[in-house]
Amino acid sequence: MKGDRVEIVVDAGDTTRTYEVVASRAGRRVETAVRRGVVEVSEVTRSGGVVRTARFMATRVLALVEQPVPREDSSEQKGQTGRPLREDPET
Repeated sequence: MKGDRVEIVVDAGDTTRTYEVVASRAGRRVETAVRRGVVEVSEVTRSGGVVRTARFMATRVLALVEQPVPREDSSEQKGQTGRPLREDPET
């Protein structure tokens, strides 16, 4: 979902570097995969098309932090006040 992000901390020799991949639009998500010694983080559309990909050598990755956007419960969605719509609001 929009706002989901993954932070990747990589060993860059004498220092560390931090990279972020963020789901930038509604309906997109961030997926991670580790294959053949490579960590791959991709932003993916609803239909499964890859928008962008970041690849890192697995031996250099120090941390991989997935940070999903907090989801709202159906009762906590904006616009719901807990009373039926047919009643007039108090003024």
